[in-house]
Amino acid sequence: MSRIGRMPIAIPAGVTVDIAENNKVTVKGPKGTLERVLPSEMEIKKDGETVVVSRPNDLKRMKSLHGLTRTLINNMVVGVTNGYEKKLEVNGVGYRVQKQGKKIVLSLGYSHPVEMEDPEGIETVVEGQNVIIVKGIDKEKVGQFAAEIRDKRRPEPYKGKGIKYADETIRRKVGKTGKK
Repeated sequence: MSRIGRMPIAIPAGVTVDIAENNKVTVKGPKGTLERVLPSEMEIKKDGETVVVSRPNDLKRMKSLHGLTRTLINNMVVGVTNGYEKKLEVNGVGYRVQKQGKKIVLSLGYSHPVEMEDPEGIETVVEGQNVIIVKGIDKEKVGQFAAEIRDKRRPEPYKGKGIKYADETIRRKVGKTGKK
């Protein structure tokens, strides 16, 4: 039995979970509303103040969907109560970040500044000149947009320049040495 899949999801106060046909789950909370269509094979039941996910049989596909379905619902519940955020750091001489309305403008050593528009439901906050915080209620969108920002200039292993996650460590390499 899936250890994650069989754990019940507690519904905090102020959060409502609706399960429609075709396993369309809608979660409403203080921070907003999220909805998602989950695999129709899984059985999602609301049991008082908890949501329980069960699987019909032990086929490999069902086993893999069981834990996934439970985690997706849990991420939605956490999203509408606390929200998600990812922190990115910009390292490098002359590398800067600015916020202009709903855009972030990145100066990353290219011949032009890179502009990125905040997607719907995602908010970016710039702290100082080199820290970007991506916030939102949908974990998937927050992670995706943070990854897209990071892709504009990935950290390189020699000087550590580029955009990295705050909790990421860069494996450093030793540069070349002179001829003897």
